[in-house]
Order: sequence, then structure tokens, then C-alpha cells
Amino acid sequence: MFSNATRLFDLGGFEIKLDPSWFLIAGLITWTLATQYFPATLPGQTGAVYLMLAVVAMLGFFGSLLLHELAHSVVARRFGVGIKAITLFLFGGVAELENDPPSARAEMWIAVAGPAMSVALGFAFGALSGLLQAIGLPAAGTMVFDYLATINVILAIFNLVPAFPMDGGRILRAYLWHRNGDVLRATRTAAQAGRFFGYALMGLGLLAVFQGALPAGLWYILIGFFVLGAARSAYQTQLMQTAFEGKTVAAIMIRNPVVVSPEITLSEFVNQVMLKHRISFAPVVADGVLIGQIDKDVLAAIDRDNWTSTRVGDVFAGLDVAAVIPPDMSVQDLLTQIAQTGTRKFLVVADHKLLGVVTLANLIGHLHSADATTQARVW
Repeated sequence: MFSNATRLFDLGGFEIKLDPSWFLIAGLITWTLATQYFPATLPGQTGAVYLMLAVVAMLGFFGSLLLHELAHSVVARRFGVGIKAITLFLFGGVAELENDPPSARAEMWIAVAGPAMSVALGFAFGALSGLLQAIGLPAAGTMVFDYLATINVILAIFNLVPAFPMDGGRILRAYLWHRNGDVLRATRTAAQAGRFFGYALMGLGLLAVFQGALPAGLWYILIGFFVLGAARSAYQTQLMQTAFEGKTVAAIMIRNPVVVSPEITLSEFVNQVMLKHRISFAPVVADGVLIGQIDKDVLAAIDRDNWTSTRVGDVFAGLDVAAVIPPDMSVQDLLTQIAQTGTRKFLVVADHKLLGVVTLANLIGHLHSADATTQARVW
């Protein structure tokens, strides 16, 4: 997810990483605190004091975010959910789960843990600020703790918005999952709330821009885009997991596919096979034996004037090991192979016999069917 993130250290068995985008938000927060927040709440100090307070407050804020994500991670580990890493990035922090929570109950507790930690930190920083004020520490010494107390409470409230992938959206999904027993249906509803929230943030951002608050407006728009994209991605991931869970290639392949002989010409292949059957590729079979495949990419390399005189057997592509799969391969493993190799068309073979074909369009069709079924259940 964060291919450019740098590993910082391990904490409690969790790998802590830093994405380069973090430096942008860290600088923006520091600049805002040093030039606006602290001068407004603590007038009369020097620029150096404001900068020092801003840096400490920024580090305290990201330390609080790290503890927020650690709370998620510790509870997730107790429920058997692996954590790849905790990464600080442009929009805060995220714990990267290796697998989904096994139950609605686990989802609920994992989601609640983060906001609970933020609320606890808010009260802790507030109590510390009050204690330091009671012993007579100057306001400059307590202002950072006041800020951290406030920002942690705000963080908890913001994360509890019932919009996926926010913690509140995950709590909503857990409730719907528990009530209906359908995790995909619950994810769709929570993701719809997330998309609505994303659009709402973008709308607020545009309004702020028109009112002259350009930095704040752009920030709302960026967060809105992030929430919108994350909600869509989360639902698509859950859709794939549900639609293909426990299924093998044999369950989704196109059986008895159209095949071609190496003896026909390219012109015949185009007119009698591709156009007639509306396909972009076909396996090449000679005397019942699969010998390769031909597709539009092969055709593109041959001048059209030569199609009538060129046979399929002269130009077809041989069998590619990456494109030949067994019928008992799981669809999840197939998706992994697609991601790793970029191959989009596969021949399903057993004992040197062609059983069917699988294409990326074929897989997408199954997803659309599963999505339509889920949407019908929602409505």
C-alpha cells in the first residue's frame, strides 16, 4: 500500500513506517501552529517560542496518532488479525491489516479501540495541563498539552463519523454485519456512507475556497478525495473476497471455448471467429492438442494486406507457462498471479487438455453479478 514508506522502528512487535507524504502534513501543521494557533492563543511570545511549541505539538499529535493506531493493532492481534505495519502518512496514520476481522464482534472491538485511546489521551493531556497550571507553570508550558487534549478529542469525534473507512464506519459495518449476517451487504452500506461523507467534505472544501479560506478548503477537498477512494476500494476488496471465496478456476471459467485450427487464415479468423463470436483471442488446437493461442495483439503485428495469405499456424503465440493454469487453482491465487504477471487471459488445462478459458473481463463479469445481487438485497 505504501511502497515508498521507510521503516523507522519496531514497537510492541509492530513495524512502524513513515511515508514521504508525512513530511508535507508535518510541515503544514507546524507552520499553521507557529503562525496562527499559538500566536492567537498565547500572544506576546517570540517567533522562536512559537516555532518550538509548534514542533513539540506536531510531534505530540503524531505520537497520539501512533498510539491510536497501536490500540487498533493490539486489539486486532488479540482477535488473530495480522498487522503488516503501522504507517504515518499525509492523512494521519493507518494500521495495515493482513486479513479481515473474523467476526462482527472482532470488527467492533478493533474499531472502537482507536477512538477510545484518543479519548483517553485527551483526558490525560487535559489533566496534565491542569496539574502543571496548578503548580504555577507558565502558560507557554501548558499550552501544548491543552492543544493535544483538544486535538485528541476532535480526532476521536472525527473518527467516529459513521462513514467507512473511518472507525465509525467500521462500527456501522460491524453492527450491520451482526444484524444481517452478511458482511458484503454491511460493507456496501457503510461504504455508501463513506462516499457520501467524502462528497460532503469536498463540498465544504469548495465552499471554503469560495469564501477565501483556500488552504482549509483544499485540505477538506483532499481528505474528501481520500475518504471517497478508500470507501470504494474497501468495498471492491470485500466484493472480490466474497464473490470468489472458496471458488476455484473451474467454477468461473468459460467452458467449451471457441478454438481455432492453425490451418485457417488470419482473415478467416477475424471474420469467422473474432467478429462472429465477439471474442478477442482464441486457443489454437491441432488434432485435439492445445498448441498455443492467438489474439488481436498478434494480428496487429501483421499487415492487413497479408491476412488472406497468412495462416494462424504461421504466427500464433506458443503456450506461455504464466498463462496456463490448472482447474483446481483458487481464484484468489489467480488474482495474485494477474497482479504479479499482468497476464489478462488464461488457458485452463489438465492432462494437456483444454478445459476452458478465463479472462479478466470474465472475472469482472462475476464481480458485477455479485454486486448486482448484493445491491438487490440492500434495496
